Amino acid sequence: MKPVCPGNPLERYSSRREFMYVGLLGGLGLALPEFLRNQAFGATKHYDHHEPVAQGIIHIFLPGGIAHQESFDPKPFAPAEYRGPFGAIDTKIPGVQFSQFMKETASIADKISVIRSMSHGEAAHERGTHNMFTGYRPSPALEYPSFGSVISHEFGSRNDLPPYVCVPNVPNEFANSGYLSSAFGPFALGSDPAQGDFQVRDLNLPNGVDPKRFDRRKSLLEAVDYHFRSLEESDALDSMDAFYQHAYKLISSQKAREAFNLKAEPDKIKDAYGRTQAGQRMLLARRLIEGGVRFVSLTAGGWDHHDNIKAGIEGQLPPVDKAIAALIRDLDERGMLDSTLVMVTSEFGRTPKINPTGGRDHWPRVFSTMLAGGGVKRGYVHGTSDSLGGEPETDRVSVEDLAKTIYHQIGIPADKELMSPGNRPIEIVDGGQVLDALLAKKA
Repeated sequence: MKPVCPGNPLERYSSRREFMYVGLLGGLGLALPEFLRNQAFGATKHYDHHEPVAQGIIHIFLPGGIAHQESFDPKPFAPAEYRGPFGAIDTKIPGVQFSQFMKETASIADKISVIRSMSHGEAAHERGTHNMFTGYRPSPALEYPSFGSVISHEFGSRNDLPPYVCVPNVPNEFANSGYLSSAFGPFALGSDPAQGDFQVRDLNLPNGVDPKRFDRRKSLLEAVDYHFRSLEESDALDSMDAFYQHAYKLISSQKAREAFNLKAEPDKIKDAYGRTQAGQRMLLARRLIEGGVRFVSLTAGGWDHHDNIKAGIEGQLPPVDKAIAALIRDLDERGMLDSTLVMVTSEFGRTPKINPTGGRDHWPRVFSTMLAGGGVKRGYVHGTSDSLGGEPETDRVSVEDLAKTIYHQIGIPADKELMSPGNRPIEIVDGGQVLDALLAKKA
């Protein structure tokens, strides 16, 4: 078989047998089956990993480059042109302040860690985003896999659920599988959980297809399988058989489907997260991790505030702030926070000085990220930026340091070598150090 869309990270395949399946599956759709077939084709050797602390990861990405000064690292004593339009508020961490529109996160700051000294050298959106999704600087010679794809490659699925899910869609080209097989790419929902009629594509039987009819279709597929097995002998066909069995298993598994069922959440919980795009995406992320998904990636808002940063932050930050705080509280109350690593990142920060149009421009030299759970310290700030928010002052953290720490917490040796298409061994992370100061001591 050969790909219909070469280069597509979620590439589709075409064969005579798949043509038959198209007619048989009809309204069931092919996105989920193709994803699972890729999983079947992507089976790999398993390796020993050190004992993980985190069982799942939620990556909340704030695209566009959120200003650290207007979020986790305000500069209340800087001159007005550096300080910006907002004040600062106290947090649950003594002596630590966040920007005034982070009041909900400030109230749970004793449950999180903030890194105020992140730094890299990429001032373009695409290159900065690549860094924060892969742990690597971009290279013209090689496409690197995302964190979620590496985790999918190393651990595979759990509880009949895809190991790596993007909410609602794959956010950018760097969230994909890179040089790894597309088998390890993300499963995208196809619709936004904030929509009132939210349904995950392929997980609901279409109108007119009841469970009995679904089972009859399965029996018919088995008959066709038998027919083609008698005509063709191929390992690939065996893989497809297993892959379609997995597709049916997910569609018919009430437990797997329930992980995507936001309607099961009480109104009180939905209100706590906020009935907003950010709130419902984060609530679904919690359900997916609870169900057995290993890595959930989601985006919230848009933060490229070159102009009028005051209006941008006032309009966008409060619902995101509310949702982040609700997620941390919810995970903690359910006893899931210690085993779930939550990370909030952006591709870079913003310039120390407000520009003539009332905004801030791209600034990768220092910015902030947030981590919580998964064995990370509670109520901790790692590193500092200087008085104007322009450079790391203490404990500079590189992208490689952050990536190595993430992999360490989920039990993947970051110096392990994976094989690129040219059979060249590539370390999962090249360089960097695990941020031991950020990690909670084991009891």
